[in-house]
Amino acid sequence: MIRGLEAAGATGFRINLSHTRLDDLEGVLGRVREASPVPVTLDTEGAQIRTGDMGEGITLKTGRRVRLVAADVRGDESTIPLHPGNVVHKLRPRARVSVDFYSALLRVDRVTGHDAEAVVISGGRVKSHRAVSAYPAPALPMFSRKDLAAVRIGRSSGIRDYAISFCDRPEAVLELRRRVGKEATIYAKIESRQGVEHLAEIAFYADRLIVDRGDLSREVQLAAIPLLQKAIIRKANAQGTPVYVATNLVESMVTTPQPNRAEVNDVINTLLDGASGLVLAAETAIGKYPVEAAEQVAGWMSEFERSVEGYRVRDLLGEHPLAAIHGRRPDSPRL
Repeated sequence: MIRGLEAAGATGFRINLSHTRLDDLEGVLGRVREASPVPVTLDTEGAQIRTGDMGEGITLKTGRRVRLVAADVRGDESTIPLHPGNVVHKLRPRARVSVDFYSALLRVDRVTGHDAEAVVISGGRVKSHRAVSAYPAPALPMFSRKDLAAVRIGRSSGIRDYAISFCDRPEAVLELRRRVGKEATIYAKIESRQGVEHLAEIAFYADRLIVDRGDLSREVQLAAIPLLQKAIIRKANAQGTPVYVATNLVESMVTTPQPNRAEVNDVINTLLDGASGLVLAAETAIGKYPVEAAEQVAGWMSEFERSVEGYRVRDLLGEHPLAAIHGRRPDSPRL
C-alpha cells in the first residue's frame, strides 16, 4: 500500500501521533522506510483533548449521567477517560463538552478532586481516541509528554519533518525548533480559533502551514470554514509561507471508489485559492481506497498545473467518457 501511494504521487507520509502508540512508533517508521524513500512527517498530538480507550465504542443515551476521568482505564456507558489526564480538573461546572464532532454532547455538572460528573444532553456514539471539545476551553500544554518522547525518537531516527497539531501561538514553533534544530522543517497546523488569531506570527516562524479544516470546524461555524481557508491561504501567500490544506478532501472515498462532484470542485478551488499542496487524512488512514484517493487528487493537481498556463474549452471537453467503452472516438462516423 505504501508503494502504491508513492506511485500515485505522494510526496510525504504523515504519522499521526494521536492514533499511534509511542511503543509502536519505531516499528511504523521502519516499515514505511523499508517500503519507500518518501519522507516521513511526525504529526504531534498538540494541545488537544481526546477520549481514551473505549473498547469497540459505546452509545451514550440522552439524560444519562457519566463520569469524566483522568485515569487510564477502559471507558464504558458510565465512564469516559480523557487525555491528557490533567484536563479533567480544568473543566468547569456548566461547561459543554462535545465528543467526535458533536456525536455526543455533555454538560459538566460537578468537578471533584478525581473526576467530573456530567449529563448527556445529546446522545450518540463514543469511540476510542476521538476528538473532544470543551467550552469554555481549558488551558492545555503545547505538547504532550508523548509528543516530546516521539520527537526524541524522530530525531534519533533521522526524521526531518515535524507538524504541530493545534498550533495556537508562535511559542509552540519556537519550542519545537529548539528541540529539532534549524535544519528541520516545521509545519504549523492551523485548526483552532487561537491559531487563526495568531496566524501572522505563526506563519513568520513556521516553515509551512497546514489548514486542518476538520478540527477547525469544531470551533467555528461550518459556513465560515471556506472563507477562513481563503483568508489563511491569502495571508500565507503574502508572507511567502507555503500552505497546505487538509481533511475532507475526498471523504466519500473512505467507503466508495469514486469521489463526488462537490469534492472535485472543492479541491480545484482550493488550488485556485493558492494552496501549495494537499493532505489526505481519513482517506488514506482508514479508508478502503487509499491509493485510488491519492491517484484522484494527484490527477486533479496535474490538471490544475496544466491550466495555470491557460487552457482552451476544447481541451477541457476532452474525449467523451463513453468513447473509451466502445473503443472509438466520439466523432467516429460509426459511433
